[in-house]
Amino acid sequence: MGKLLIVGTLAFDAIESPFGKTDKILGGAGTFIGLAAAQFNVESAIVSIVGDDFNQEYLDLLSQRNIDLSGVEIVKGGKTFFWSGKYHNDLNTRDTLITELNTLADFDPKVPDSFKDADVVMLGNLDPNIQLSVINQVSSRPKLIILDTMNYWMNHTWSDLLKVIRRVDVITLNDEEARQLTQEYSLVRAAEKIEEMGPKFVVIKKGEHGALLFHKKKIFFAPALPLEEVFDPTGAGDTFAGGFAGYLASTKNVSFENLKNAVIHGSNLASFCVERFGTERMVDLTFPEVQRRLEQFKELTQFNIEIE
Repeated sequence: MGKLLIVGTLAFDAIESPFGKTDKILGGAGTFIGLAAAQFNVESAIVSIVGDDFNQEYLDLLSQRNIDLSGVEIVKGGKTFFWSGKYHNDLNTRDTLITELNTLADFDPKVPDSFKDADVVMLGNLDPNIQLSVINQVSSRPKLIILDTMNYWMNHTWSDLLKVIRRVDVITLNDEEARQLTQEYSLVRAAEKIEEMGPKFVVIKKGEHGALLFHKKKIFFAPALPLEEVFDPTGAGDTFAGGFAGYLASTKNVSFENLKNAVIHGSNLASFCVERFGTERMVDLTFPEVQRRLEQFKELTQFNIEIE
C-alpha cells in the first residue's frame, strides 16, 4: 500500500450559490484531498491545525477512511479556519465574504514520523513557508511532491513561492494563475516557463473545460464531464488534486503515461464533488459510482480515426 502525506486546511465553510445557501459546514483543502484520495488503496495522513470547536464527528469521518490524523493539531480554546463565499450565476466567479484564519495564523506543521517516508507528498494551497517546512521534514525523497497554489501567494509571498516551486515535481494551478505566474497568455508557453522553474510536470486546470498536463513538449488534455447538476464548485480543485495524488500513491508509478491516468481519476472525482454542497457528495460516494463514471469518461474521449 502506497503512502500519501497531505498538507492542507481542515476548515468550516459557509457557501451561497444560485442553488442555495449553507451555514457552517465541513470544508478545507485537506478535507477534500483526503476524501478523494480515500477512494484508492492508499495509506494517507493529514497535517493540519484546528480549534477545539472542530466537530469530533468530522475527525471520525476522516479516520474511518484510513486517514491518519496524528499530524492534526487541536488547539484548546482555539477556533478553526473559516471561509465564507458567494458564487455568481455562472459558478466560475465568486466573492469572498469572510476569511478568518484563527488557528491557521500560527500553524507550525509537524509531520508524523510514520509518514516522513511517504511515497507522494501533496502540498495543499497554503502559505509557501508552511509547504517548505513540510518538505524539509520529509526524511527520504518522495517519488513525487505535488504543489497546489494560487494567485494570493503570487501577490504576497513571491520569493518564498519560487523556493517551493523549485523543489517540487508537479504543480497544479488554474489557467489564470498560470498566466500570472509566467506573464504568458499561451498556456503552452506558460507551462514551458513553469517547467524551467523546477517542476517536471505542470497541470493547468480549466474548471468546466477540463485540465491540461504538460511534460517536456508533451501535452495531454482531459475534458470535464458535462453534468446535469452543479450546485457548488467549492473544493473541486482540491478533490481533483486528491484523486490525482491518491491514484499516483496507490500505483507508485510516476511516468507521464500514468500521470495521464491520474488526471482522469482526478477529473472524475471532481465531477462528483460539485453535485452537492461542501463535502456531502464525497462522503456518500461509492466505488461502483466512481467506476461507472470512469466508463462515461472513456466513452466521452475514445474514438477511432484513420490517419493516412
